Amino acid sequence: MERVSARLDDLPIRDDLRGLTPYGAPQAPLPVALNVNENTHPVPKEVADDILDSVALALRDVNRYPDREFTQLREGFAEYLGHGLTGDRIWAANGSNEVLQHLLQAFAGPGRTVFGFGPTYSMYPLLTRGTGGTWVAGERGHDFTVDAESAAAQVADVRPDVVMLCSPNNPTGTPMPIDVIEAVYDSTDGIVIVDEAYFEFAPRDERSALTLLPDRERLVVSRTMSKAFAFAGARVGYLAADPAVIDALRLVRLPYHLSALTQAAASAALRHAPTMLAAVDDIIAQRDRISATLTALGYTPYESWTNFVLFAGVDDPAATWQALYDRGVLVRDVGLPRSLRVTAGTEEETSAFLDALASIDSAS
Repeated sequence: MERVSARLDDLPIRDDLRGLTPYGAPQAPLPVALNVNENTHPVPKEVADDILDSVALALRDVNRYPDREFTQLREGFAEYLGHGLTGDRIWAANGSNEVLQHLLQAFAGPGRTVFGFGPTYSMYPLLTRGTGGTWVAGERGHDFTVDAESAAAQVADVRPDVVMLCSPNNPTGTPMPIDVIEAVYDSTDGIVIVDEAYFEFAPRDERSALTLLPDRERLVVSRTMSKAFAFAGARVGYLAADPAVIDALRLVRLPYHLSALTQAAASAALRHAPTMLAAVDDIIAQRDRISATLTALGYTPYESWTNFVLFAGVDDPAATWQALYDRGVLVRDVGLPRSLRVTAGTEEETSAFLDALASIDSAS
């Protein structure tokens, strides 16, 4: 007997989820994948060996639940971040998306509003709606920047329960100045989340929002190991905040949400932080090389403090995307007019992208 599969609309799904589409980025087995802002540099062998040893040791007790408070890992993150942070001010989860989800479960939800300056990370509205909240997008300037006066006025007008500040911003790479973060915090009574997923790629002399944490109990700074640490497949994100915020997150997290294997792998990687971060300088060099070459080719790259470059001046983004795809290079169409985004990969991957793009231009 032939079975007919139900459609999503046939199910009693929540009304506020009807018509939505999940997060998705094209996945294809191409030689050069530069579309999801991964750190394409492999984990160094000595670090990988230590991670394997640590995971193997954790496997001996895998029949037992892991440390629910992931104490050692939190202390490792506190030491890595510095700024006088201690383990009781640190939280972690399975990727920074779960960290943000915990925050929205605790401080947003039904009847509450989450605000961010669009365009920004596409998961913010998805996480907001998934937790039952309402997403409101503010405005950026024509170059995707936000100034303190405008930012504060927009936040004060909306009066959100949570503000999401992507610093630097994804998908544009735009810096988020410290004075903007201060102005936003002072203009709201809600939680202010500064997502510093790409901060390790910012200029070395720039201040992190971590420096603003003292005496700001509603400020949260989120980070990830996916980018600078080349740990995307391990799914480890973390944040720093007032201990009271950490207590709130305990109310919504699932018990034992970080496996013993994840804790072991992340702790081992943190022990090798200088080695793991050694590739960052090369990625920055490739990013800047991309920007310079794009300019020479007649495109308009936006300023980027991340490991990717958004560039405008693309007459037909879909056609250019497909032409690069046909040449074995995968980039990202983020839906901005006449624009595409490319991750800064290794020197070889960067050359492959630039050569492919130049060949498209010469053929047209």
